[in-house]
Amino acid sequence: MRILHVAAEIYPLVKTGGLADVLGSLPPALAKRGLDARVLLPGFPGILNGVVGLKPIFRIGPVFGAAVVTLSLGRLPDSGLQAYVIDAPFLYAREGNPYVGPDGYDWNDNHRRFALLGWVAAHIASGELDPEWRPDVVHAHDWHAGLVPVYMAQNPGLKTPSVFTIHNLAFRGIFPMDCHAELGLSARKLTPHGIEFHGKISFMKAGLVYSDRITTVSPTYALEIRTPEFGCGLEGVLSDRGSDLSGILNGVDYDIWNPDDPVIAKSYSADSLDGKKACKLALQKEFGLSSQAEGPLFAVVSRLFSQKGMDLLLAAMPDLLREGAQLIVLGTGDGDLEAGFKYAATANPEKVAVYIGYDETMAHRFMAGADVLLVPSRFEPCGLTQLFALRYGTLPLVRRVGGLADTVVDATADNLAADTATGFVFDDPGRHALGARIREVCALYHDETTWRQIQRRAMVQDYSWDDSAAHYEVLYRSLLA
Repeated sequence: MRILHVAAEIYPLVKTGGLADVLGSLPPALAKRGLDARVLLPGFPGILNGVVGLKPIFRIGPVFGAAVVTLSLGRLPDSGLQAYVIDAPFLYAREGNPYVGPDGYDWNDNHRRFALLGWVAAHIASGELDPEWRPDVVHAHDWHAGLVPVYMAQNPGLKTPSVFTIHNLAFRGIFPMDCHAELGLSARKLTPHGIEFHGKISFMKAGLVYSDRITTVSPTYALEIRTPEFGCGLEGVLSDRGSDLSGILNGVDYDIWNPDDPVIAKSYSADSLDGKKACKLALQKEFGLSSQAEGPLFAVVSRLFSQKGMDLLLAAMPDLLREGAQLIVLGTGDGDLEAGFKYAATANPEKVAVYIGYDETMAHRFMAGADVLLVPSRFEPCGLTQLFALRYGTLPLVRRVGGLADTVVDATADNLAADTATGFVFDDPGRHALGARIREVCALYHDETTWRQIQRRAMVQDYSWDDSAAHYEVLYRSLLA
């Protein structure tokens, strides 16, 4: 069975969030099951430089504003899977963030840049661009690939089924309606029953309406997005397509994220946790934090936005500091939130440290050295950092939403007695609820026996891609049946 995955980023070549991790792990996991999985990617500099052995296979010619477009085929550097890359310098030869310019605003031609991605996918599906390989199923990921099923639907002779995965519904790929003239879409698609969204065009809605099946990245999020609170204005579309919508939990590549990690201070395991203390001391020393703190070391590895609950954390900071705990932050995002964390670090240099930016190696050291990972999100489609943290015995403190609710078992009295607890959960999206849970976590931290019990339970959880890949294979085969 041949599966074509279409996405805008892939780890380790281009990454802005969890989407890249999924694309770097899911196709190889499918290949392990015997499927012929390939990926289609835009020719951003990191991708052109990272894909191995790229060779042109088709000269497409002027399209979507680009005079020269070439489809090339190579192999991904880690997995060796085959990757199609769209080389269109006029649209993709831009350094930095793949979606946003140096001024902090979206590139004004993003509609054409990602329409090309969808258009090429549809023509690969039709067998026009690579006569030696044609997919049985096309799997499009997030709004950047939202036009894939639309362009496929414009070919009435094409019967190849499509799957569309929502990684974060909040990013809907919205553009002015007058952009439609540049997209080559039928006017019949520009209606409320098609891709029109409040007088504009939504690439996300396009994927939801025209794909054969819709998935999202956790079972709970699949239910939440059918409600006004989490549906981002698309809850009606998702409810209408409820029978075609399912949640398949993301996985983790444990070859990359595990406490036998070459970049951390000392390896350790669920059976021997002594090395974790060395990792904590090394992290405290690296960031100038006191090694004599009475409470746990809390960590944040996140984009710093209100969606991630970072404003709640800033408001609850006094609760954390009063308990003798420490906080270390790795991330970038909203300027006011960045400034708030930097001020807290300046005012409490032995208790709070902040690194504005993202560094993959440092993220591993945070996971190994911290006692608790904070993920107080207002909504969270799946979340990967809490899954990383579990494997490192860094207990997640999360809000009960989306994939966080699906993956973290709260340390209630009953769950502790049953030895099922893997972390800490709170419900209300307010600073008082978060502050109260922080105080309870700090109190439990001093019960070393119970804390070690939760750590060991967390570390043996299996959220590898094997189970998720099996669910996707069942989905693909149901479409072909």
